[in-house]
Amino acid sequence: MRRAVVAIVAVALLPAGAATVAEASTTRAACCGISADGRPDKACTPGAFNLDVTQATIRSTICVAGWTRSVRPPASYTDKLKRQQIIDYGYVDTNPRHYEEDHLVPLALGGAPRDPKNLWPELGASPNPKDKDEFDLYKKVCAGSMTLDAARTAILTKWGPR
Repeated sequence: MRRAVVAIVAVALLPAGAATVAEASTTRAACCGISADGRPDKACTPGAFNLDVTQATIRSTICVAGWTRSVRPPASYTDKLKRQQIIDYGYVDTNPRHYEEDHLVPLALGGAPRDPKNLWPELGASPNPKDKDEFDLYKKVCAGSMTLDAARTAILTKWGPR
């Protein structure tokens, strides 16, 4: 009974419209949403391509060792974007260390390096199951057994928004 009285008094002392700690940790206004299977929001993260990477340029771009390092945005950019997107997606867990700011269309398949429409805070660490698929598709593109467009379609079909 004593605990109930303390809780009632504590709530009564809050200013009108103020959220309790419990409400603040579970309620967020989000403009993006994650699907039940963890895919990004179609409107917020549809994926985007690097216009410098085409089937005609893969031998001088994605298939060159180290090329993705040359276009990867710095952590100072992706960390800031990740913090904002965690809010946009309405994640209750707001610890940035629990997410990888991931390129939906990977750099190795000519994904846009800095376009927010190609980046999203994916729960979990790297490497993850998507990374294996990315590498397998990259190898096929650079071996000439799959076109760049087919690889991009495959990654977006399996991992992209529905």
